[in-house]
Amino acid sequence: MLKKSFYIIIFTVFALTSCYTYRDKALLQTSNYLPIYDSVAFKAYHLRPNDAIIYRIISVDESAKIFGGTSNNASGLGLGTDNMITYRIYQDGTIDIPYVKGIKIGGLTLPDAEKEMQRRLRSIIPDATVKIALANNNFYTVGDIGNSEFYIYKDRMNIFQALAQTGLINVIGDRKHVKILRQQPDGSSKVIEFDLRPKSIINSEYYYIYPNDVIYVRRDPQSFYKVQNFGATLTLITSTFNFLATILLLK
Repeated sequence: MLKKSFYIIIFTVFALTSCYTYRDKALLQTSNYLPIYDSVAFKAYHLRPNDAIIYRIISVDESAKIFGGTSNNASGLGLGTDNMITYRIYQDGTIDIPYVKGIKIGGLTLPDAEKEMQRRLRSIIPDATVKIALANNNFYTVGDIGNSEFYIYKDRMNIFQALAQTGLINVIGDRKHVKILRQQPDGSSKVIEFDLRPKSIINSEYYYIYPNDVIYVRRDPQSFYKVQNFGATLTLITSTFNFLATILLLK
């Protein structure tokens, strides 16, 4: 009877325990069992109410400095954030800068917003060139990917580059149901969910990261029954045998 109980316990341990596999966790897979996502054209980010921008005016005219400008030299061509004032877009899509009010940039891409500001300012500074950057150009992570805030350091940052900043997903993180909370142009929020594993995610609607995205990775619901590698499995089996051997010796 005791021997029978021994085998029942061993069978139960093996039945309830398994390792994570390549299929569970590997990225850029091409297997038929994974979803296939369509490629879509990249959509540039459009400015919206409550976004904050910083700008610089480049001109040979020294009076440009009263508008937040700089003289036209090599050091003035960059756009940094140090000691620069941010300007928030109002609900009607406009911003006010010194001496120029109601510049309509809401709904425009950054290049188009630069052109619109430049158009308004050239009535005052004929050679003005405007450079704009988004001050709130960040994305956020929560869940089994860590809870933090990161800067979007390049145009068209993709999900893998974003994950490289976060330190990748924990082994027990669920790669099958990654969610992104994304703000819409009308100010509402939308939750999009996708499987991170298929190669077809490249150039899909889930591929690029946008300002203010919140990436959420939940814990894999099966993580309670799984171990991370063969070494952990071997340790579990050894511990089980030692436990049962102890019971038999005490009989």
